[in-house]
Amino acid sequence: MSTVLLELRGISKRYPAVLANDQISLNVRPGEIHAILGENGAGKSTLMKIIYGSVQPDQGEIRFNGQLVHIRNPQQARALGISMVFQHFSLFDTLTVAQNVWLGLDKSLSLAEVTRRIRDKASAYGLDLEPERPVHTLSAGEMQRVEIIRALLCEPRLLILDEPTSVLTPQAVDKLFAVLRQLVAEGCSIIYISHKLHEIRSLCTSCTVLRAGKVTGECDPREQTNASLSLMMIGSEPPALVHRERMRGERVLEVNQLSLPRLDPFGTVLSSVDLQVHQGEIVGIAGVSGNGQRELLYALSGEDVRATADSIRLAGHAVGDQGPAQRRALGLHFVPDERLGRGAVPALSLAHNLLLTRSEAASDAGWIDMSALAAQARAIIARYQVKTSGPHAAAQTLSGGNLQKFIVGREIDAAPLVFIVSQPTWGVDVGAAAQIRAALVALRDAGCAVLVVSEELDELFELCDRMHVMAQGRMSPSLTREQATVGKIGSWMSGLWTDLEMAVN
Repeated sequence: MSTVLLELRGISKRYPAVLANDQISLNVRPGEIHAILGENGAGKSTLMKIIYGSVQPDQGEIRFNGQLVHIRNPQQARALGISMVFQHFSLFDTLTVAQNVWLGLDKSLSLAEVTRRIRDKASAYGLDLEPERPVHTLSAGEMQRVEIIRALLCEPRLLILDEPTSVLTPQAVDKLFAVLRQLVAEGCSIIYISHKLHEIRSLCTSCTVLRAGKVTGECDPREQTNASLSLMMIGSEPPALVHRERMRGERVLEVNQLSLPRLDPFGTVLSSVDLQVHQGEIVGIAGVSGNGQRELLYALSGEDVRATADSIRLAGHAVGDQGPAQRRALGLHFVPDERLGRGAVPALSLAHNLLLTRSEAASDAGWIDMSALAAQARAIIARYQVKTSGPHAAAQTLSGGNLQKFIVGREIDAAPLVFIVSQPTWGVDVGAAAQIRAALVALRDAGCAVLVVSEELDELFELCDRMHVMAQGRMSPSLTREQATVGKIGSWMSGLWTDLEMAVN
């Protein structure tokens, strides 16, 4: 245990607008779970990509198992015994789960053998997954499971996990932690990146803190509190969320007996979904991913227009068969769980990404006022403290948390009547998460109807006035903040609510 498995010495990486890593040194020992802690944009993901070979450092050296190595690509990293689960998924939408996993494995294995191994791993780790499913039919949570299983199938000596539990339920997190502890007991080392401080304190045995690309501290997280870790990471404790009681107003979003057949063979059938959201309230939807949340969000946002017109009503208007533009005109704005690809076009600038849902800088004739567009983007960047080089930076150059702040800010800035957000703080540091949650509460206090879909139960309990659970395409009755408990929500995630409860609610 005294030897070092991975040693970084003086690693630096500069991009045109930022010094992402500045003379970083750290050691990871065999059989330890080593946390890398830092706010969004601190350089964590860049450093992990350097270890995994997908980014080359400008200077510094890497030693693995005592040997100086130059990791030129992920294939070489995997050959050394290094696997990584990325925060942003690296999957081909048109291929199946098994085909995606097969791409990164020894080609002497047949697809049938890989499929069998996926089933075995998924069963052993409690990560439900169908190897034959096309990736484009998966929810964000299910895609995360694919990435985790793909990494574990490589039997790594060093496993890098970048926000691995962002879209996992508490039960799935517990199962994953049991697996990780078993891997460590067998001699595997783990580098663990998470903004969930309680996870780091529970799981990790050592921690390196990054701020602005530099190492600013090291500690044993088991001896720290959430407050002390926050102080090390962002220099202060995040402000407490102030959630005042407020009389709710008119019902502005209403879903009545919404039933839809599955969009694809692996989708979820929506069955008689009822949902109401009033002005001045936050309603949350909990549930294990893949239970109809994606299908419901598509129907609410207007991406799926197969519903009958009357099954979805917005401010009194029947909109079930209308598209996103018509619904935005009535005041509905939507933030999807997939930041890159749906929430933003990766290669476009932040300013140009405003045009996906905002038209203030465009004239009736279709001309775009570029100075007004840049000013609009600049105002959102300033208001939500987005770390970026400016409005002309490409969306794909931002860290996940900073891009999330920009997308959420883009939609809140439109002063919506109804605001729907999926996984609002996925992969976001504690400071940014507090900022986003405070913005949602402020929006609610201003009279907006807010619907939050999240697999973070703590987040839902902190934010919501009422909560539902989705299970097997069905919607549970609603529970007030006072009625909701972790135990009841957990049991309802399996669809264990009764007809009597439906009638009472």
